[in-house]
Amino acid sequence: MLTLESISKHYEDQPLLDGVSFSVGLGETVCLLGASGSGKSTLLRIVAGLELPEAGRVLWGGADLASTPPHARDFGLVFQDYALFPHLTVFENVAFGLRMRNQPKDAIASRVTEVLGIVNLTGFASRRVTDLSGGEQQRVALARALAPRPRLLMFDEPLGALDRSLKEDLLHELRAILHRTKIPAIYVTHDQEEAFALADRILLLHEGKILRDGTPAEVWNDPQSAWAARFLGVGNVVEGVCQASGSKFQVETNVGAFAIRCKHGHAEGETVALLLRQADAGGTRVRARVEDVVFSRERFKVTLRGGLVVQLTSALKVGEEIEVAFRAECLGHA
Repeated sequence: MLTLESISKHYEDQPLLDGVSFSVGLGETVCLLGASGSGKSTLLRIVAGLELPEAGRVLWGGADLASTPPHARDFGLVFQDYALFPHLTVFENVAFGLRMRNQPKDAIASRVTEVLGIVNLTGFASRRVTDLSGGEQQRVALARALAPRPRLLMFDEPLGALDRSLKEDLLHELRAILHRTKIPAIYVTHDQEEAFALADRILLLHEGKILRDGTPAEVWNDPQSAWAARFLGVGNVVEGVCQASGSKFQVETNVGAFAIRCKHGHAEGETVALLLRQADAGGTRVRARVEDVVFSRERFKVTLRGGLVVQLTSALKVGEEIEVAFRAECLGHA
């Protein structure tokens, strides 16, 4: 399938991509997740052949694609802004790639009807795309990408312009379509919820490097770095100073002291980052004053002294003192 080997690229004399390597297997959906400017879209353009890497290779089935132009790579690309032809009908937009391949008219009509059914747009063939809603236009864009039966699909922030409820509906449909067609896919987004809802595997991209590669559950349960934990909103990330060295030590923070076991082997006096996850029982208990309370999806997001955030089922008053248990994990150097 698709393999990237040590892809590097600079932008304005700064490294945008720095030795990025990963692969996408048959039927697998890989999400490139990172903040704006992390190089996600550039990486996608390199895979598509729209940009050249300064170093590294893009391979398909072990064959180097460096000399293969974009149109010959047989990859489908879906953009945030749909990139549809506004003067054409839905049918003509979806048929575009098939006509470029000089397929027979009957075969084109049959395939367009088939993919419009896949994306739930049966009966829309004769409509102008300018008369459609944003969600419907994105379905047309997906149908156009699916029509030529690409060997890889690529999505560049495809749901970024849609409202929340429509985005959730399309996410579920897109996941079902990808699983049903078994087309491997790369999905670029800065939205954690999108990535976790869609991905078989998540790659966290930061400062040109992949900091974490794993299933959604693996990435969430073990972010492995302070940046990843903060970006994902896994829990509270606090910094503290080691009071002893070795695999078992105590870390003093501004919200309390935590006994830690970890594999990093820190020295006494070293500053480390801890991930504090709210615990129902056990853990280290922290007593702190409530500074803010916000209702959030059947729970109350409560901010405590020191910036700690917890999720509670009942409302509290600002100024009230509470005690909360946390499990502490070492994330390494702060």
